[in-house]
Amino acid sequence: MRDDRGVRTVPSIIHLDMDAFFAAVEQAAKPSLRGKPVVVGGLGGRGVVATASYEARRFGVHSAMPMAQARRLCPNAAFLAGRFAAYRENSEIVMGLLRERSPLVEPLSLDEAFVDLEAGPYGPALAEADPAAGAQLVLAVAEDLRADILERTGLTASVGAAGSKLMAKIASEQAKPDGLVLVEIGSERAVLSPMPVRALPGIGPATEQTLRRAGLTTVADLADAGEAELVQLLGRAHGTGIHLMAVGHDERPVVPDRDAKSVSVEDTFEVDLADRDRILREIDQLTVRCVGRLRAAGRSGRTVVLKVRRFDFSTLTRSETLRAPTDDEAVIAETARRLALQVDTTGGVRLLGVGVSQLADYTQEDLFAQAAHAAEADAETEASAETGGADAAGTPPAEQPAPAVPPVLRRWLPGQDVHHAEHGPGWVQGSGVGRVTVRFETPYGPPGRVRTFAVDDPDLEPADPLPLRPS
Repeated sequence: MRDDRGVRTVPSIIHLDMDAFFAAVEQAAKPSLRGKPVVVGGLGGRGVVATASYEARRFGVHSAMPMAQARRLCPNAAFLAGRFAAYRENSEIVMGLLRERSPLVEPLSLDEAFVDLEAGPYGPALAEADPAAGAQLVLAVAEDLRADILERTGLTASVGAAGSKLMAKIASEQAKPDGLVLVEIGSERAVLSPMPVRALPGIGPATEQTLRRAGLTTVADLADAGEAELVQLLGRAHGTGIHLMAVGHDERPVVPDRDAKSVSVEDTFEVDLADRDRILREIDQLTVRCVGRLRAAGRSGRTVVLKVRRFDFSTLTRSETLRAPTDDEAVIAETARRLALQVDTTGGVRLLGVGVSQLADYTQEDLFAQAAHAAEADAETEASAETGGADAAGTPPAEQPAPAVPPVLRRWLPGQDVHHAEHGPGWVQGSGVGRVTVRFETPYGPPGRVRTFAVDDPDLEPADPLPLRPS
């Protein structure tokens, strides 16, 4: 329902955010991990947390934290590599349930989306309802949605409902975990006023510091400061936008199936960076965040882009197109570092950005195959180094019998789905020293038994994820 100015009188925009999605999928798939701390992310030396379960968050673990720090804070957690096929499969179920409520679904990532209920089957009822009855209908639709998600996947979702995307997003944050919050039309400023400025989208660390130096720390401060002061502090476009949000005004429509052209992150530094090693470390951290967004959106890309703003405000971009789309953190970081070496940074750098463009409709989900290919390449290189060149008698290599190349041992990643010819489906708990430990259990039964095998056991194979609910 809308008033004479075309403004919504019913909070008919909802924002859905799955609770600790990656970790929740792992707990649902692995009965032995339910109720226990679980951390999902990159397990290498520069790995970063993608998602932590609520049990792990109680120890201070959070997304974007270095994995080494997470291990120190919560050493008894299960640390798992991502299973993107499983996350995408469950995301498709959730997005399908959203599209049953409205054709206007705007996915933000695998586990997050806006929905405009006015455009769906409930639209006519919402148009005819008075504000109070319309709000009750929205609450009922949202509760049914959460119940359907739980029934189909075993996962919980938090939902916010409001008259705008801004307030729906804020409401879903207040609803976490596993809750529902509705912001009534007309109450936007009362809800926003006590919040810190970082609650508004578009205010990052650098903007927060600028506002703090001006004495503006809450959203109420921003609203009271007025548009003119914010424009003076932040520039016309940014200042105007921040003021509109601070007073609860957001007319952005829900845009279905938005197709991003690129994914990127950037940071502005209060003190210009002059040290080359520090610049490269910052590029590594930006890459981690960029890859996190790329994977959350279920995408990969072919072109790596580096953005550098120097001390004199000149902005340079460098890019390199890879042979195939990738979401591999190491590949993107290495490429971005190589691009950085092409830029003169001797005078100092005030901004760095890392992005990926030419996005593909898929991610390279088979990380296990990637690891195996890398191991094969390493083995071939080592074998070539050991046998290459002429022998002591000066016989050319081509005349030598082909050397016997030892078989490449498969690499098993924690959390990976496997199947054993005798014991059935399970998942990798860990591996090392030529052994792999597997827990044999499915989403539909009790915690299973643990067994250990040689890493090259022919009866043990990688497997596809099982659905969280039996079909």
